[in-house]
Amino acid sequence: MSTPLLKALNATADEFIGLRRDIHRHPELAFDEHRTSALVAEKLQGWGYAVERGLGGTGLVGQLVRGSGQRRLGLRADMDALPIHEATGLPHASCHDGVMHACGHDGHTAMLLAAAQHLAQSGDFSGTLNLIFQPAEEGGGGALRMMDDGLFDKYPCDAVFAMHNMPGLPQGQLVLREGATMASSDYATVTLTGVGGHGAMPHLATDPIVAAASIVMALQTVVSRNVDPLQMAVVTVGALHAGKANNVIPQSATLELSVRALDRAVRARLEQRIKALIAAQADSLGVAAQIDWRPGYAVLVNTPEETAFASEVALELVGEAHVTLQGLALSGSEDFAFMLERVPGSYLFIGNGDGDSAGACMVHNPGYDFNDANLPIGAAYWALLAQRFLV
Repeated sequence: MSTPLLKALNATADEFIGLRRDIHRHPELAFDEHRTSALVAEKLQGWGYAVERGLGGTGLVGQLVRGSGQRRLGLRADMDALPIHEATGLPHASCHDGVMHACGHDGHTAMLLAAAQHLAQSGDFSGTLNLIFQPAEEGGGGALRMMDDGLFDKYPCDAVFAMHNMPGLPQGQLVLREGATMASSDYATVTLTGVGGHGAMPHLATDPIVAAASIVMALQTVVSRNVDPLQMAVVTVGALHAGKANNVIPQSATLELSVRALDRAVRARLEQRIKALIAAQADSLGVAAQIDWRPGYAVLVNTPEETAFASEVALELVGEAHVTLQGLALSGSEDFAFMLERVPGSYLFIGNGDGDSAGACMVHNPGYDFNDANLPIGAAYWALLAQRFLV
């Protein structure tokens, strides 16, 4: 796995490993990525990019126009960290208690910056390159915020691409997939209100805990009986809060739900059936049900033409042995999905390590760290993709 482009990016790898570890040591939560954003802007401006900051709060775009080409490309990296206390014990571990880069966004940012430097100094392309550094991917919807601030109005793109590291896959393996690739994520808080009373006299009360238990069990039938068995759907009751004493029937109970799907129609069906089932169960047991439904991220759908192009670039860069052309869909969510609803494009994965390697530690884990061996590969991929797209 060696090409002139990979050799060139390997030559600058140490610089960007240092940059990545600096970002890792100074993690920032969603919409608080001020230091990271300033660092990215400084680097891009130094390489000749026109930079606009403040999109989506702390997001920014670096644009480089070269030649007479009319095509416009968007490459996106996320910058935010997670509210997790780091337990890696590494020299570059987080210096902020309770905040860490537990998903590799520091690596994604560094990979795109390494590609940005190469393209500015040595890139052979003609057209408009838009590098999108996004805040608040971790549940904050930073993609939507940037789009609301005019991202694609100010910086039109004919296609947009993004990459995420994936523990459990061999380090450096590039995994692509056409079609639905990551699930939607919706959330609901269900408040059941009955009549409290003494546990010894349940006939004088209306028990919301019984109703909650009935609803939890009934919700399991939504996936098994209302969704096509060949479709993916997940309904999880992650929390149930009610009561404080064993001889008191409380007045209310609260359930917290997480709902996921890999198909837009299934997503809509889940919402309709969950709401109807909760209302019917509550009514049958004499309690009132209030449902606070909160739409999360959309289904991430990779478009065919752009995924085929991204696959060709991967095969050219690292060869067939290091590319998976139609990987498995994932039940996790990603707000790049919103960008793909506006602009065609594709989202791919790069293996962070498998087996007993340190890179196999799953994301959102206190022991996770981005695999620095991926920096030159990811950067070379972005550089090659830009040069093949902007012709």
